[in-house]
Amino acid sequence: MLVQRVQQQLIDSADLGYQCAEVLGPAVEAAIGAVVATVTGGGKVLACGMGNGRALAQLLVNHFLNGLERDRPALPAVLVDASAVAPGAMARAVSALAQPDDLLLLLGDNGTAPEWLALVHAAHERDLTVLALTGAGGGALGRALRDTDVHVCVPHTRLLRIHEMHHLVLNSLCDGIDAQLLGDATEPENLE
Repeated sequence: MLVQRVQQQLIDSADLGYQCAEVLGPAVEAAIGAVVATVTGGGKVLACGMGNGRALAQLLVNHFLNGLERDRPALPAVLVDASAVAPGAMARAVSALAQPDDLLLLLGDNGTAPEWLALVHAAHERDLTVLALTGAGGGALGRALRDTDVHVCVPHTRLLRIHEMHHLVLNSLCDGIDAQLLGDATEPENLE
């Protein structure tokens, strides 16, 4: 019985990935363009996440600094993590650290936490582009974005599925950035 449950989880995840390919593809392409423009223009990526999004933001920064599947110079990225301090601290950190050529990357689930609006406001005050990964319609965060921002919104309401798609989107983002900066690789590096 448990094997069937596990199999159904895998099938549901794969089905959502297949269904999201056409919807998310253009948004991820726009995200790749925004990040490449930032890092080649002398800016850095400030990555913020709450809850499970915090771990994904940390993973993204690791991929920027160490590469995904190919060896390349580190890309400028900073994890803005205020999990152990007062509410509003991430927005204050963004205000303190951000320069106009930077990009703020937000990883959330439904975009309803008040902290998200403070982060978007802080980014817009500093003339940053915002790249937001959300789900469940994006909430107030999605509505606060400008036309120059990028919104990658997973069309699902279940947190597990949203986080799975965010992880896949981040891998696709990093792969696309590497392809833009290094050219297409015929074969990714294998474990051996």
